[in-house]
Amino acid sequence: MKLAFTKMHGCGNDYIYFNCFDQTVPDPEALSVQLSRPHFGIGADGIILISPSDKADAQMRIFNADGSEGMMCGNGIRCVGKYLYDNGMVDGRTTVTVDTLSGVKTLELTVQDGEMQSARVDMGAAVLTPHDIPVDLDGDTVIGAPLVVDEKVYHITCVSMGNPHCVVFLNEDIDGLDLTRIGPKFEHNVLFPARINTEFVNVLPDGSLKMRVWERGSGETWACGTGACAVGVAACLTGRAEKNQDITVHLRGGDLTVRYTDETVFMTGAATTVFKGEIEI
Repeated sequence: MKLAFTKMHGCGNDYIYFNCFDQTVPDPEALSVQLSRPHFGIGADGIILISPSDKADAQMRIFNADGSEGMMCGNGIRCVGKYLYDNGMVDGRTTVTVDTLSGVKTLELTVQDGEMQSARVDMGAAVLTPHDIPVDLDGDTVIGAPLVVDEKVYHITCVSMGNPHCVVFLNEDIDGLDLTRIGPKFEHNVLFPARINTEFVNVLPDGSLKMRVWERGSGETWACGTGACAVGVAACLTGRAEKNQDITVHLRGGDLTVRYTDETVFMTGAATTVFKGEIEI
């Protein structure tokens, strides 16, 4: 069986995209594990299926590199918007809707020379209630709460952007962190019953934010759109940034712009097509 695919990335957060309007992808959990492997597969952070929806222009389903299904991907949804526009599937409209497990999201596309260059995504309201993130802590929010990992105290701020995030602001340079060691210890901590995505953040002198992310199910990735949104929200909640202002978040794969309002969180960034191909499975 042959499947057509498109490799795309947003800030280096790369997925293998399958158009399921005209083909069926069997056993996506196993296929994601198979194809995501570097050297032995195509190599990616996972696969994303673009399918018909009765609620939006398309539905996206995300499968991580370990085969687990994700709720939402901010970088992935921009690539879905680009795929739909560049392949003539939205009749040239620059407002596009995408159905996700975290609800329908609206994208405003910036187009140049007939191709989408970037998108502003309405990511929806940030969820701060511990039970709904989920985090096994009492109270109305988790803002700057202490957590001991490897005998070191970290202060965590937890946010759901359709998937759970734990944000850690550090004074030490995050470039020196051994994420392969400490990332899994956050991901699988007993406080997080659904596991957790963890962002480690420095506040730079100009007020912008530099982050690295350990994603549940994928390990360290070059970028995480929902993670960047969570970082922007956490910065506002802890007094490191202001609401209703653009916040620049520097990820290993590039920059995203986040704006946190009382109603929603906006994320703006680019999307890139790497190559197209066909694989026999």
